[in-house]
Amino acid sequence: MSKNRKIQVKGVAITVSEKNSEDYISLTDMVSGFDGGNSLIEKWLRNKNTIEFLAVWENLHNPNFNSPEFEGIKTEAGLNRFTMSAKQWIQKTNAIGIVASAGRYGGTFAHTDIAFEFGSWLSPEFKLLLIKEFQRLKQDELGRQNLDWDLKRLLSKVNYRIHTDSIKDSIIPQLQTPKEKEWLVYAEEADLLNIAVFGMTAKQWKEANAEMVLQGFNIRDVADLHQLTVLSNLESYNAILIKQGIPKQQRLIELHKTAVSQMQTLRSMSNFTLDKLKSPNVKNQLDKSDDTK
Repeated sequence: MSKNRKIQVKGVAITVSEKNSEDYISLTDMVSGFDGGNSLIEKWLRNKNTIEFLAVWENLHNPNFNSPEFEGIKTEAGLNRFTMSAKQWIQKTNAIGIVASAGRYGGTFAHTDIAFEFGSWLSPEFKLLLIKEFQRLKQDELGRQNLDWDLKRLLSKVNYRIHTDSIKDSIIPQLQTPKEKEWLVYAEEADLLNIAVFGMTAKQWKEANAEMVLQGFNIRDVADLHQLTVLSNLESYNAILIKQGIPKQQRLIELHKTAVSQMQTLRSMSNFTLDKLKSPNVKNQLDKSDDTK
């Protein structure tokens, strides 16, 4: 489980975690506000209606669900001697709708569909409040995603014109580039910045991320706000270096040093890592990009 968030329901902090891009809610947290605690989860799992509901969910979402094993469980469900824990359900049926783990941040989690059903069993009021707070969480997250998207669009435009104008005024006339070949010069300078920040060219990224390319993404589409901030700054800095007549290889070295320095500053303000900036042999990367001309 990853990307833990918290919602408050009747004074109880409930963890919402993400697994395979799906949200799972902590049943362990949900029962903490009720008498009986964790025993309520096993009591709920002993219910025949619960077992049948879980099986319907698994058949809809899990191609590896062990239906024959479920049939045996259903036969026993509801009897006084019948017991069932989350771990037993998972182990016997290959279930994915419920997840159980040990440790400090462990517990029993369930897909939202199942968690809401469990909430209804605990208390109709609790279920409605749980749904309300979960919806509030998703709306807040959507708002932040839209803000991130707007910021990314803004950052990608901030110094773009400064950069392209410097290429048009200084590099293209010097190289006497034919009109139909000018786009190559702009692409090479864009890749200079890509190498400085990501350690690879746009072409190299495409070769390593074929599935994302099919979805219409490029190297800058998947960059985070930190990287786009640095890229925007480097566009302005590269424009200055171009006007000063600094050779491409020297510019790349200077741009990479600046990128690392700026990312270190941003890193000190957040949990961002420098993994994507690690490019130990910048010169070789430049040589590779020159080979593709």
